[in-house]
Amino acid sequence: MAAPRSIAVVESGGLTVSSGGSRMGMRDEEKAKEDDSPSSKKSKFERFPFSRWEFAAAISVFFVFSTGLFCIYWTMPAAEYGKLKIPRTVSDLRLLKEHLGTYAKDHPAQFILGYCSTYIFMQTFMIPGTIFMSLLAGALFGVIRGLFLVVFNATAGASSCFFLSKLIGRPLVSWLWPEKLRFFQGEIAKRREKLLNYMLFLRITPTLPNLFINLASPIVDIPFHIFFLATLIGLIPASYITVRAGLALGDLKSVKDLYDFKTLSMLFIIGSIIIFPTLLKRKRIYE
Repeated sequence: MAAPRSIAVVESGGLTVSSGGSRMGMRDEEKAKEDDSPSSKKSKFERFPFSRWEFAAAISVFFVFSTGLFCIYWTMPAAEYGKLKIPRTVSDLRLLKEHLGTYAKDHPAQFILGYCSTYIFMQTFMIPGTIFMSLLAGALFGVIRGLFLVVFNATAGASSCFFLSKLIGRPLVSWLWPEKLRFFQGEIAKRREKLLNYMLFLRITPTLPNLFINLASPIVDIPFHIFFLATLIGLIPASYITVRAGLALGDLKSVKDLYDFKTLSMLFIIGSIIIFPTLLKRKRIYE
């Protein structure tokens, strides 16, 4: 009689464990269903600003530009590529100038092609360091040629960034700067009739970062010809200051020294003169 009872207990215990295991399995299945539900998936990906198509388009454009830049460097004369890098400090820039000085004199056309391609690539994909490229232009080419190169490359890179943002930039800008974008859109709506003056003011003065202007302009429906002219003309004063500073790299301790109070005041005065007709017209309308 004892043996059957022992078997029953074991069977009962087995059933209990099996029942507990089945309940645990049901909970795991329910949790898995919740994780696979559309609402759960949406919450996971709603923080990422790009859709799959937009992300694929961004990667494709970056790949095309990178391939073109690689081909340009591949066809250039041999150089010590281990010493070439994008400068991050003024000290890095001084070393880069020493390495590139002779190369730029021996192969001027190839060097300018590589310099312009790198500058436009950095400007298009918002890679920090273009201010050091502007200083390098002044150090290697002087004020006139350096200024021409910097304004040309900055305008070309900003234009590429404009069209890239027009393609896939709206979710990124809305995600990064939602309040700033609403403010910018409201200001643009107020100044549609004198939009070029306002865009020139923004380009000359550090009121808004150039990165934000490049990305947000197509989103708030700024015509490209307005954007292009404002960029081409408006970047000249700041570019002149930067290129001229490149002539005296030995005296420059930090990038912050470029834009002291006196320099910023001068830029705001120039910008105020340009935007004055817009303010005057608005005053007449209100009167």
